[in-house]
Amino acid sequence: MTRIDFYTLAPDSGGDRFIFTCRLLERIRAEGLRALVYCPEHEWARHLDRLLWTFREDGFLPHGLVGQVDPSLTPVLIGADPRPPVPTEVLVNLALVPPEDLSPFARVCEPIDQTPSIIEAGRARYRHYRGLGLPLEHHQIRL
Repeated sequence: MTRIDFYTLAPDSGGDRFIFTCRLLERIRAEGLRALVYCPEHEWARHLDRLLWTFREDGFLPHGLVGQVDPSLTPVLIGADPRPPVPTEVLVNLALVPPEDLSPFARVCEPIDQTPSIIEAGRARYRHYRGLGLPLEHHQIRL
């Protein structure tokens, strides 16, 4: 059964859900896991791609946009489709809606910042997952 983890940035936290996603992806990779970032908004996907190149001066997180890299060689993929092109353990959902099929993933991560529309969409996804009877965890985050 897929585990769902919600990460809500505290109101006094610096940064946004994209910066947090970079940090979250670092932790996922440190565990040796593959991740797909579901990001159907093209501008959001490009923004995250740029952040992953620049957010750490002393390191690099191998990543790429689906369709522009070899998915078998790239451990972090960013795509507009929630179906992974290769076996992937973790989905990071930056979409405003839940993915339809969670079965490919052991875990789904839901980063939420203090933007009102992001909070409201996150609440709707929480209710959706709860209605499916999935195990839910909530983490309050300070950057």
